[in-house]
Order: sequence, then structure tokens, then C-alpha cells
Amino acid sequence: MSDPERAMLLSVHPRFATAILAGTKTVEVRRQRVAAPPGTPVLLYATAPTMAIVGMARIASVQVATPREVWSASRASAGISRREYDEYMSGATRASGLSLEEPITFEAPVTLAALRASASFHPPQSYRYLTSQDLREMAAVTSEAGAALRGALKDLAPA
Repeated sequence: MSDPERAMLLSVHPRFATAILAGTKTVEVRRQRVAAPPGTPVLLYATAPTMAIVGMARIASVQVATPREVWSASRASAGISRREYDEYMSGATRASGLSLEEPITFEAPVTLAALRASASFHPPQSYRYLTSQDLREMAAVTSEAGAALRGALKDLAPA
């Protein structure tokens, strides 16, 4: 995808979303290669029971390497135990460590119900890229939550 206005929608467990937004978890690990340049906005979708976009951050850098190398570089910032990491990475040959910066917590989370009311929204299992058109559709949510999303993404999804 060559759209310079793209963002990433990242599904994370609520405890990880909370830690990212608090700044105590600055690296998110994934089992697959992630190709996103520094500065890419990341919308944080907190999975059940929250089921809402709760905030955003920006990618500072991405490390793609073996699971062992990613753990070695990110263990102090990943917000998970070695046991959890090893269970998650079991069988993976490559891993990605997304260094995140500039977390912003949305005052009013953008709920799954609100997103589905404005478009045919389906949260990703892991992550997916969003184009500027996707962002415009998501920001069309008519509520305080939609206003928060529009404000956060105004440079990416102009009206």
C-alpha cells in the first residue's frame, strides 16, 4: 500500500491498551512482519470486554527479527512476562517489535457499536492498515467519540 495517509488499526487486550496509553508499555510485539514507517499513527482497539478504539499512538520504529532477538531488545518495554511472550511466539520464526510514542487517550472511546453504525467495521484479529478513506468513514461517527477520532486524525482524514 503506497497511501502516505495510512494509519494502523491495532487490536490489543484492554490491559495492554491501558499500559500503552499510560506510557508503561512502549513496545507492542507481533508474530508477523510489520512494515510501517516511523510516524505512522496507530489506533488502539481494545478487545472484549471493552470493544472500542480507546486511543492512539505513533510508531517510533519497528524491529523485525527472530522472536529471541525481539525479546532481547524489548523485554523491559513489552509489558509482558517471558512466559507470556514465549507462549505467544510459539512456532513463530519472525517477530516484530513496534516501538510506540506519543500516546493519546480518547476522552470518549469510539465503541464497536458506533463504528458499525457508521460503516461496515470489523476489528482485525491482529492489525490492519487503514487508508484515508477508511479513516474518513470511521470519523463520521456522530457522537463525542466521533469528534475525538476526527480531532486526533484531522491531518490524515481531511473532511
